[in-house]
Amino acid sequence: MNWLIQLLSVDSVARTVILLGITGSVGIALGKIRVFGVSLGIAGVLFAGLFLGYLKLTVDVHVLEFVREFGLILFVYTLGLQIGPGFFGSLRSRGLLLNAFAGAIVLLGVAITVYWIGSGRVELPAGVGLLSGATTNTPSLAAAQQALKQVGAPDNAAVIQGLAYAVAYPFGIIGIILTMLIVRAVFRIDVKSEVAAAENAQQPAGNKPATRNFEVRNANLVGRPLSKVPGLANSGVVVSRVSRNGVVEVARPDTQLRLGDILHVVGTEAGLDEMRVVVGAEAEVDLKTIPGPVTNARLIVTRSAVFGKEIPHIEIFTEYNVVVTRVTRGGLEFTPTAGLRLQFGDVLMVVGEAPRIEQVALAVGNSNKALNSPQPIPFFLGIALGVIVGSIPLVIPGLPAALKLGLAGGPLVVAILLSRVSNTGPLVWYLPTNANHMLREVGITLFLAAVGLKSGEKFVEILLGGNGLSWLLYGAVVTIVPLLIVGLLARAWKKINYSELCGLLAGSMTDPPALAFAQQTTGSDAPAVAYATVYPLVMLLRVFSTQLIVFLLYKAAGA
Repeated sequence: MNWLIQLLSVDSVARTVILLGITGSVGIALGKIRVFGVSLGIAGVLFAGLFLGYLKLTVDVHVLEFVREFGLILFVYTLGLQIGPGFFGSLRSRGLLLNAFAGAIVLLGVAITVYWIGSGRVELPAGVGLLSGATTNTPSLAAAQQALKQVGAPDNAAVIQGLAYAVAYPFGIIGIILTMLIVRAVFRIDVKSEVAAAENAQQPAGNKPATRNFEVRNANLVGRPLSKVPGLANSGVVVSRVSRNGVVEVARPDTQLRLGDILHVVGTEAGLDEMRVVVGAEAEVDLKTIPGPVTNARLIVTRSAVFGKEIPHIEIFTEYNVVVTRVTRGGLEFTPTAGLRLQFGDVLMVVGEAPRIEQVALAVGNSNKALNSPQPIPFFLGIALGVIVGSIPLVIPGLPAALKLGLAGGPLVVAILLSRVSNTGPLVWYLPTNANHMLREVGITLFLAAVGLKSGEKFVEILLGGNGLSWLLYGAVVTIVPLLIVGLLARAWKKINYSELCGLLAGSMTDPPALAFAQQTTGSDAPAVAYATVYPLVMLLRVFSTQLIVFLLYKAAGA
């Protein structure tokens, strides 16, 4: 056993990996333990790290810093890829309201911190450290440190700030989770029904395609080609089959209509209603149930040759007389409209004769293997682009340090944008769901393990001695009071959906562990959309606020 004792006592790569592995596995197991139906979730990793750190089972501080930041980058980048397709739509519909509530949480926390400092309860360095830790926002911690240097604060100011941050940080996570549970209990929320409502709300209204069969009774349509039917081009519907004299064929743009023809039409309910008025009346027969050579199939777009092309400009569909009736992208199903460009991973519902569909399948790829195989080059390139964007300095007149999105904001913003692009030439930014989920869990686990191992050694000492207990109390107030006020108000006043509210609370603190807890608790990705909606504004407010507190209160506080 001497070799094992030596392995755990001597700082090495093997020891670092072992401690991170133990922290992650024990923490995840701890997070699954339920007490009165409530579990810590992914936050259990933080407490496992604090315990091991308290036992002095820690590693080099520089290594932990790398692990923490790299884990955070992995988490936010994969998160951005996941929620990106629905981000901009959410921003247009609910963004102003969500950001208003998130901004209120930030400003309330700043007001409480200013009161602690102004009343002499805490020193300025400790105050800004408490604000950063209580809101689990590391970039604001770094910004405040730069501001302290700018105003000529003593060297120990940064140390005091860091200790206050470490004391307040754990309850910063607990406070967000506690607020979610309190709101749930106060309003007796049924999580399953809330999740269902949130996911339905994210679906475009009336956009899910339906099918109907219409009989041509309008004499004005006789002899007119299908492509010239009034209103068809802009109605959002697609005619996929035509039945004439009992024979079902694939509908073509040049198919000339006759009285008695039966058309099988796919589209939105509103579009179908408009077509019924133009064509004639609903038929009593469903063309899909009539045996014949015409069939349908689902094809996956995986071939780079068709990426970015509009369906009418892909000649093979016309050549083989195959009609695309529906497209599924990002979990949403809709009828193809003019200008729609195909992206990697799109699922096409097509109608045609089986042999011809097979030829079209070869042209679009239709490869499950390609869909489920990660693309490592775009993944690492995307992370690098995210870090570069996060490092771009944004110079604001009057501030001593340039603002930056940082290692969390940069990768998140880049991932959201890349998820909208889907592909750039041969580079496919799409990440398979299983790979995305695995990397996301690894990232957040590494982040929390590093934070816990780094803070655990001195955490109990600081907590029980000196100003530790008062710092803990003041930080807890900064955490939970703004969250409770805004959380209860948002639910009671604006009836914000619980899943959305959880993402709002986590985003207002720019706290990935709280978001992970919200997603695990609700079993939905709905919180992630609200999180990403408020994140950019909140990050800027957090960075601005700690700097401004230092600039405005340094002399007044006598620091």
